[in-house]
Amino acid sequence: MSDRIAATYILETADDPARAAAVIAGEQSSGTFVALRRETAGLLERSGAEVEALEILGEVPGPSLPGSRPGPVHRRCRLRLSWPLGNLGPSLPNLVATVAGNLFELKCVAGLRLVGLDLPEAFAARYPGPRHGIAGTRTLAGVPQGPLIGTIVKPSVGLSPEETAEEVAALVAGGIDFVKDDELQADGPNCPFEARVKAVMRVVRAGAERTGRKAMVAFNLTGDLDEMRRRHDLVLAEGGTCVMASLHSVGFVGILELARHSVLPIHGHRNGWGYLSRHPALGFDYAPWQMLWRLAGVDHLHVNGLANKFCEPDDSVVASARAVLAPVFPSRPMAAMPVFSSGQTVRQAAPTFAAVGTTDLIFAAGGGIFGHPAGVKAGVEALRAAWDAAVAGEPLEAVARRDPGVAAAMEIGR
Repeated sequence: MSDRIAATYILETADDPARAAAVIAGEQSSGTFVALRRETAGLLERSGAEVEALEILGEVPGPSLPGSRPGPVHRRCRLRLSWPLGNLGPSLPNLVATVAGNLFELKCVAGLRLVGLDLPEAFAARYPGPRHGIAGTRTLAGVPQGPLIGTIVKPSVGLSPEETAEEVAALVAGGIDFVKDDELQADGPNCPFEARVKAVMRVVRAGAERTGRKAMVAFNLTGDLDEMRRRHDLVLAEGGTCVMASLHSVGFVGILELARHSVLPIHGHRNGWGYLSRHPALGFDYAPWQMLWRLAGVDHLHVNGLANKFCEPDDSVVASARAVLAPVFPSRPMAAMPVFSSGQTVRQAAPTFAAVGTTDLIFAAGGGIFGHPAGVKAGVEALRAAWDAAVAGEPLEAVARRDPGVAAAMEIGR
């Protein structure tokens, strides 16, 4: 494996593509807008970014981004840049500044999206990645095989700690594997974190005493560093087995510090992902983005879901899930678990399994469970039956003909 950092972009420019690539390489390493005395050939060889590949893909009608330099022809290109590790060392925050920093703002850039990232093994040596990943999550949740059937406490906000615990108690009685706070529910005065954790864990522990298996609950501890550490320790003391953080809210340093402190799996919520990804000519593809968070120590990563309630198409969701399941380094795979959510019901079980070919995932349905007309227990059972059928290759309609709960679940959200 190379000792250079390499990033691949889709670039749009009205400039000469080779000149635009050189400008980007200079801006993100040793150069600036004028030639400088100390930017010698030796310095460039030692520290300059290299244009490793530039492929012109075709022309586009005009600039995708405002403020770019005009020109008669706009071209779309695939650009691969690389940097010597010596410029920054194996530092995750500085890696982001290098591969996803000021280059987005250059006038020669009419569109730029980071689509690939290759890192030296030095990053694997410095960052251990997820502490628990797939195997540890299965152990803690008591689910040795099959998907973790999960849900999000709904309504997202507005419930008191006691009301939240009542909903979780019903889910536990229904055989749920995984429950998470909504990302909007953290530590507000209407539902304080400490009171919510204590109320919820009482019913989770009671359920575990009855069944011998403890449901995994991801409590949203998003906050300042010291708050997150204290909240983690409270969850641990109460017997909890997972914590959740909003990745973009706390940033890479926040997750790195949480991961160093945490002995529990970190459920990474990607809220805000749309502002990095929704325009196809700007921001990130999911594959390099999720790699950075796995390096930081996140155990679970949201990938949206098939036929979701948002704007993301199914092929993008599938590619995201496959990226999370792929190794980061040959020497250290840094296994993480993809989380499917957003408008999920029994109808998505079979196509999800067909697309990713594994049950190493969390399948979270909020309305798909809470919206079942026979209650949350029936919602959990219907989802589990749908996944059993998907793995067995049995059509969902055949299951519905003999299982009224599945038949009712098929109507949710129609």
